Amino acid sequence: MPTDQDPIHTSSGSAPARPQSPADLFLTFTVLALQGFGGVLAVAQRELVDRKQWLTREEFIESYSLAQLLPGPNVVNLSLMLGDRFFGLRGALSALAGMLTMPLVIVIVLAAFYNQFAGHAAIAGALRGMGAVSAGLMIAMACRLLPTLRANPMGPLWCALFAGLAIALVAVLHLPLLWVVPMLGVAGWCVARIAIAAEERNR
Repeated sequence: MPTDQDPIHTSSGSAPARPQSPADLFLTFTVLALQGFGGVLAVAQRELVDRKQWLTREEFIESYSLAQLLPGPNVVNLSLMLGDRFFGLRGALSALAGMLTMPLVIVIVLAAFYNQFAGHAAIAGALRGMGAVSAGLMIAMACRLLPTLRANPMGPLWCALFAGLAIALVAVLHLPLLWVVPMLGVAGWCVARIAIAAEERNR
């Protein structure tokens, strides 16, 4: 586990950007959480990869993939992993606090007023609009991250196959994620291990 003084190196050997302190993690994840109404994943990719450059796109995909396999909200798991990566337990707690504090306050306030205004047509329309925006952000993020699959050891065909299976199982057959994620995750891990072993034999 990296310490506060140990640089985290990329595969090229250069030290990437990193948060200056646990407080930097707290503020970054607070800002991230406040932008993430309806889905924070797309915002997390923009903040952590494009703006802060704490992670490469490949590292973001790998970390998020692991976060999906762990119990709990995906982006909360990601914040814990990233905080621990840079500052150990202090960083993990700081990132988690930033991720949850302001959303918790906002949810409590909104819950106090929701019953009074839920029947208003304008409120219902605004919530439907937020759902559409959230879906658009997810699709845009997926399109931006697609080029990283070129370096995937499974190759584009297997990646497309697993993506199609995930969409079919969840969107068409309505199977619960509790079954789909472990099943496809283990299958993808096996295919990737076979592809890596074949690549190493051909060297």
